Amino acid sequence: MLAHGYGLAEAPTIDVDGSVLFSDVLGGGVYRLDPAGVVTTVVPKRRGVGGIAIHADGGIVCSGRDVIHAREGDDARTVLHVDGVAGWNDVCTDATGRVYAGALRFAVFDADAEVVPGEIRRVDSAGTNRVLFGDVVHANGIVCSLDGDTVYASDTRRQCIIAFDVERAVRREFDLSTLGHPDGMALDELGAIWVALVGGGIARLTPDGTVDRRIQPPSAFTTSICFAGRDLYVTTGAHSVNADLGGCVLRTTLDVAGAPVAPARV
Repeated sequence: MLAHGYGLAEAPTIDVDGSVLFSDVLGGGVYRLDPAGVVTTVVPKRRGVGGIAIHADGGIVCSGRDVIHAREGDDARTVLHVDGVAGWNDVCTDATGRVYAGALRFAVFDADAEVVPGEIRRVDSAGTNRVLFGDVVHANGIVCSLDGDTVYASDTRRQCIIAFDVERAVRREFDLSTLGHPDGMALDELGAIWVALVGGGIARLTPDGTVDRRIQPPSAFTTSICFAGRDLYVTTGAHSVNADLGGCVLRTTLDVAGAPVAPARV
């Protein structure tokens, strides 16, 4: 355990200095955990941040009501805004620095809200975006394959991972209903998908959707993950053993390293 006491810790991301960035979706804010274990605030109060990416020009790209580029000392710049979107959840980049984001078209924490499916969009340059695919009820974790040909996205409410072939516009789905509700994800150096499962710990899937490995962290509410070499950082919404700890940032070490993650360039 590296940090605790958050409402819903999410979006772990490794910065260029090796520190860990993460958000508190419910309590608000984006935070930095440095190698000495000190936590500082990067973006204060911002709620609903389900995804963070490093930007090549400094600062971070993060989600919320809009997707923004925030740099210390500068006003935040809007990277992605679409009318009718209630908020943006997870984000990722591809090797060229394009940004992918999942649109939420209803208030996912409101049990009485009418469910309206969202979509996955790609930002090709500042102000230019397009829909890759729709019919995503609760867009969540998202990553690009090592070759950039496939986008993997969690649909939490439907308990599946969508694998979308960008060139052919062909969609497959991996059913995870027996494991839990898929949330954030990360790729390893072999191209396998590691996915955080609300209620199911962490699973590793091969590119064809076969589950070949499971990890059970000390939390049934696992929200997201990221790699720093062979270290796997894990965020949670609560701790199963001690509820007073709240949302946590955890770390474990694996026998496989994570895939490279490119900075955003939009």
